[in-house]
Order: sequence, then C-alpha cells, then structure tokens
Amino acid sequence: MYNQIAANKRRTAFLFVIVSAILIGFGWLFSQIYGDPIILPIFSAYAVINAWVGYFYSDKIALASSGAQPATLAQAPELYHLLENLTISVGLPMPKVYIIDDPAINAFATGRDPHHASIAVTSGALDKLEKVELEGVLAHELSHVQNRDILVMTVAVTLIGLLSVIAHLFWRVSFWGGRRSNSDNEGGNILMLIGLVLAILSPFIGTLIQLAISRKREYLADASGVLLTRYPEGLARALEKIEHDNNQLRSASAATAHLYIANPFKGAGSFWQGLLATHPPIVDRIRRLRAMGD
Repeated sequence: MYNQIAANKRRTAFLFVIVSAILIGFGWLFSQIYGDPIILPIFSAYAVINAWVGYFYSDKIALASSGAQPATLAQAPELYHLLENLTISVGLPMPKVYIIDDPAINAFATGRDPHHASIAVTSGALDKLEKVELEGVLAHELSHVQNRDILVMTVAVTLIGLLSVIAHLFWRVSFWGGRRSNSDNEGGNILMLIGLVLAILSPFIGTLIQLAISRKREYLADASGVLLTRYPEGLARALEKIEHDNNQLRSASAATAHLYIANPFKGAGSFWQGLLATHPPIVDRIRRLRAMGD
C-alpha cells in the first residue's frame, strides 16, 4: 500500500509537469507563429494557474460535471452507515457523500487526500444493489482514497479536458485566425505544421496517460476493498449487476470515465474500444475476486 501511495504521488507530479510543459510548448509555438513574445508568458502563467486549480479544485470539477449532489444522512441512511463503518475499520476520515441521480449502477471517489475526499454513488446503485454488494462498492472506492489514487485520478480529468481545449483552440486559430508573422517563410510554415500535429496528438496523449493510471489501480482497489469487507463475493455480485445493467450513465464523459468503478459507457465491444478502455474487463475482475474467495 505504501509503495502504491508513493507511486501515485510520483504520477501526480508527472501529470503536473506534463500539463505545464504542453502549455508552455504551445505558448512558444503561438509566439513564434504570430511573432508576439507576450504569448509565451501568458501561457506560462496559465500553466501555473492550471496546476493550482487542478490540485485544489479538480475534485469539485469532477463532482459538478457528473451532476453529483450532496446527500444527507436522512436521504441515504444505509449508505452513510455502511461508509461510516468502513472508514472506522480502516482508520480514515469520513468522506463527503454525494448521490448522482441516474438509474445506471456506478460510483466514484475523488479528492486530493483522505481529509478532502468525496464518494459519489448513483441512485441506481442504491436502488439495485443489496447491502453486501453496496458495501463492496463502497469498500472499493474507499480503497482508492486509502491508496491515494484519488488525486492522480482526478487531476487526469482536468488534464484530458485541457488538452482537448488546446487542440480545439489551435485548430480554430490555425484555419481562421491567420498569421501575423512568419507566414511567408518556410520556418513559419514548419512551425504551423508542428503545432497542428501536436494539437491533433494532444488528446491522444491525454488518453494514453489516462489508460496508464487506470487499469492497474482497479485491480488493486478490488483487492484492497476485499480486505476491508472480508467478503469478495459482495463486490463480485455488484460488478455482475453493473455488467448486465443496460442503463448508460448520462453524465459521464471521456474525461471522467476512468473515475468510475466500471466503464460508464455501454456497448464497447470492438477490438479498438477494448484496447482503449479505461477499465479492465469486468469478467476478469470477477474471476479474480472469486479466486480470492476460493
């Protein structure tokens, strides 16, 4: 667990460095293409602001984009009691509790550390999961908190969204904004070509980073969650219900998909969709959980 915590801290620092480098790199390209040196310090300042916002507010961004609403003890007493018992058993602070009004079965954890953690559960999970199954899901999400997965997972949301915005901005400016300098020489054209290639590849780079931090941590959270409940069958049955649930989470996006306990998008059956999936196959996760029980 401590090795995983240290690794996640390194991944978080890596993400911040990557985002800042990409922003500053695009700032340099824009300043060269348009012949305006003020563009570079503007992008550099934005890189600092983005890192600050990503660290302190990425969890709020993830919750808001998912449509999660704060839940009270009176609204979801079983959810509160199960989560409270689990946090006491593992010695963690009680996370804030949110509910996503959606019939799909899913959940995610977010926050920069255990003292600023939140767990969001869909109304479908509350309606369709039995007590031991819901406990297995909560233990899985609490394990993300304990293993310090939540910061690196949540920061990735802002990274992927930011890369998409940069790609869109550069694409629009390249074709509609014109060039104030270097437009008549080969160097300016080369810079424009490099910028376009980077703009096209940036979202793909974000996706690769997302995949690199997503799959392995799901197996770890499954195993850590079972250590909390001592009942692997509960989480296995919950994953089975998620697998056979035909509802697709309406508020999910490509930027937030990796946060959830299972892929919120249904029907991902092709080879390339499976290759780029943010989660390992549910069938494989269930098999591993039941092997633990055996």
